[in-house]
Amino acid sequence: MRLVAFDEMRPHGNGLRQPYAGYDGWLQTQDPARLTEKMEDAERVFRRTGITFAVYGQEEAAERLIPFDIVPRIISGAEWRRLTQGIEQRVQALNAFLDDIYHRQEILRAGRIPRELIAANEAFLPEMIGVRPPAGVYTHIIGVDIVRTSENEFFVLEDNARTPSGVSYMIENRETMMQLFPELFQAVKVRPVENYPQLLRQSLSAVAPRGTEGSPTVAVLTPGSYNSAYFEHAFLADQMGVELVEGHDLRVVDGHVAMRTTQGYKRIDVLYRRVDDDYLDPLTFRPDSALGVPGIMDVFRAGNITIANAPGTGIADDKAIYSYMPEIVEFYTGRKAILGNIPTWRCSEADSLKYVLEHLEELVVKEVHGSGGYGMLVGPAASKAERETFAAKLKAKPSNYIAQPTLALSTCPILTEKGLAPRHVDLRPFVLVSDRIRIVPGGLTRVALKEGSLVVNSSQGGGTKDTWVLDD
Repeated sequence: MRLVAFDEMRPHGNGLRQPYAGYDGWLQTQDPARLTEKMEDAERVFRRTGITFAVYGQEEAAERLIPFDIVPRIISGAEWRRLTQGIEQRVQALNAFLDDIYHRQEILRAGRIPRELIAANEAFLPEMIGVRPPAGVYTHIIGVDIVRTSENEFFVLEDNARTPSGVSYMIENRETMMQLFPELFQAVKVRPVENYPQLLRQSLSAVAPRGTEGSPTVAVLTPGSYNSAYFEHAFLADQMGVELVEGHDLRVVDGHVAMRTTQGYKRIDVLYRRVDDDYLDPLTFRPDSALGVPGIMDVFRAGNITIANAPGTGIADDKAIYSYMPEIVEFYTGRKAILGNIPTWRCSEADSLKYVLEHLEELVVKEVHGSGGYGMLVGPAASKAERETFAAKLKAKPSNYIAQPTLALSTCPILTEKGLAPRHVDLRPFVLVSDRIRIVPGGLTRVALKEGSLVVNSSQGGGTKDTWVLDD
């Protein structure tokens, strides 16, 4: 099955879309050899900075450099305004859904979502029932994955409401581009993303617990240097000017969480945690966890610390829940969703499972709790043997999977040895939620560097691009 993709720079081969006009004018004056040198310069910058990610389950090259392409993805100001309206509506609905699902559960009473989808879901935390975080915010940092299929069609692919990653690459991509091509940013007016760490600090401080005196103390909790996103944890802590801590640095003191310092223990008001729920508190969740803080859930339930994102938010980015997002958005906002969902078959339903098994060669099948491109099947690119193996998994545990049509994701050009060539992309804008919603203009564009591939995840061979939102 051959998919015809919309190219965001040249949709009809020779025609040029307006957002790329300024960039293309500059590009036409460039020596191809100079661009190749700049690509090599960019790789050296990333190596020097230490921008790597860990690949689990690989015997060799566990630490890898994320490939970076120097051709930017460009979005007009008008396109971005439409996207932000849809994103704001969606994150408002997600937070309302989380508050409801851990309190009155009105959406279940109304029959808009099956009760068993929540009750039997491993991402739902009974320990959060009746608990309302400080300022009523559950998902403080959200990464909304968006794909484009035509000039005016955008769809949400996933909602990352637990611990979304990638924002450090967004910032480093921009910094690298500005180092390599300072003259380009004089010719094309691009909205900034460099202020994200300051916005993050402001947003986290705005949701500090009641009674916090003076400027709130913020810290970033990391599982440690062996985590795949450790570079990002350290980067954000440094850029915000806050402490990077591990579980053994923290303890509960007088009903508050405190971190060890050279002057003794200091109270923390807001903890940006990059540790999964299961490992957050060994007294509440996994008793064998050495990554969390014993007793932190008691402090959280008492309202004496803000945990960003709140425990239990994983239910909001579960892929089975995702399939109900149009209903969720309408239920909590009273309006149809501005950004649509991709049609989704829930394999837990007998009719859907039957359809998926009969059309595996046409579909993308994902684990409901999966991430990073792992545990999925891209039907058109899979062999018959791979589809048969996956069909056995589906039959054994159908509730573990959802399926979606294989979309013709839009393409943007990358620089290859033979010149510019189109590759499929998606976009992860980063949303900050506190006293208001802040969305940095752009986000992380992930690109499938292999010709014809639809898998953009860095763990599966994908790379990244700088994303430009024009200041128009």
